[in-house]
Amino acid sequence: MSPVRLAVVGAGGRGRQYASWALNHPEAATVVAVAEPREEVRAEFAAQHGIAPDMCFTHWEHLLGAGRIADAVLICTQDRMHTEPAIAFADDGWNILLEKPMAPTPEECREIVNAARKGGGVFAVCHVLRYTPYTKTLKSILDSGAIGDIVSVQHLEPVGYWHFAHSYVRGPWRNEAESSSMLLAKSCHDLDWLRHVVGVPFARVSSFGSLKHFRSDNAPAGATHRCVSCPVQDDCAYSATRIYGNGLKERTFAIRHVVDVLEEARLEKALQDGPYGRCVYDTDNDVVDNQVVSMEFADGTTGSFTVTAFTPMEDRKTRIFGSQGMIEGDGDEVRVFDFNTEKTTVTKIKKIGGVGAGAGHGGGDAGLIEAFVRAVGENDQSLVLSGPDESLETHLAVFAAEEARLEGAVKSVEYQRN
Repeated sequence: MSPVRLAVVGAGGRGRQYASWALNHPEAATVVAVAEPREEVRAEFAAQHGIAPDMCFTHWEHLLGAGRIADAVLICTQDRMHTEPAIAFADDGWNILLEKPMAPTPEECREIVNAARKGGGVFAVCHVLRYTPYTKTLKSILDSGAIGDIVSVQHLEPVGYWHFAHSYVRGPWRNEAESSSMLLAKSCHDLDWLRHVVGVPFARVSSFGSLKHFRSDNAPAGATHRCVSCPVQDDCAYSATRIYGNGLKERTFAIRHVVDVLEEARLEKALQDGPYGRCVYDTDNDVVDNQVVSMEFADGTTGSFTVTAFTPMEDRKTRIFGSQGMIEGDGDEVRVFDFNTEKTTVTKIKKIGGVGAGAGHGGGDAGLIEAFVRAVGENDQSLVLSGPDESLETHLAVFAAEEARLEGAVKSVEYQRN
């Protein structure tokens, strides 16, 4: 079978990450086209993948207008730029891999899913956590009945202090009007993961959270608007000079958001003039920096989810309480305590990559793109774990949780699957 031909819309961090899989698996997939408005980014991406000049476009509409030049399209633009291309490519019958979150409103998410259903192509949302070796191991243990019936779940997402400052205080997800709620942008992953692991739809949710720390009244005495000129930056955990200086040396995923070309001179200018050089206590951020979601599933199982900025950057941690035992997992291992024997069984996980987007989400990025490519090649929607129906269902749970936080209410999660 010939390799699946991929087109990429948006050659930023996520687009590059997913496309890189094809470089390592040329027998399965090849990237043949790109739509990216930034000339230097587009040229670098095209050179990396050997894309012909006439297959490089400045806008997704030009790519779509070129006809069916690929077997599938990866839509990896910013959150508020998903809806229009997703619907247009779906209407044209394309196979689509869409970065999460699908869109910033419930109405747009429904429109995208309806278009995907009508278009008939394979459709997957990038809920990469479903595809990690860790999740597959945990899910198989649960499905084996090792702890009996699931009664309750605790789940923690430790975003990491510098990662949160990068993305949600200085970065494109800092302001809800420009992107979406933090819960949607960061943690639609996690509610989707809980739905997958528990195996039952959400019924009701409530939520609490706030912007507690990254505010002007918490700025250290003497702090200035920019880190490069700040006299107290040596004692500040959020110093942009240190975070991105180290990022340039270590080629972290974050640095590619700050500068398109990895050069020290460009970084210096970006920190002097751009958004990533601002003091974290003096930006236009308004999204919460901590949030708790309480949930009830359709079978009465309960759960709690905490997402917080104030941690090291490390893997998620989960406890699952069952009628016959308890599971603890942290990405590296799964520990099962059996009530009958009072013994603990430990399963070590053979991880692929590390924590976070730049490290492949512990193998989740590779697992996702591999499943999608295979689904396209075999024209089999069932081969992806994050198709249109369940992805819409879990997005609606996130929207309900955020409404619950804002209104101080308990919200029902209602979704009628077609």
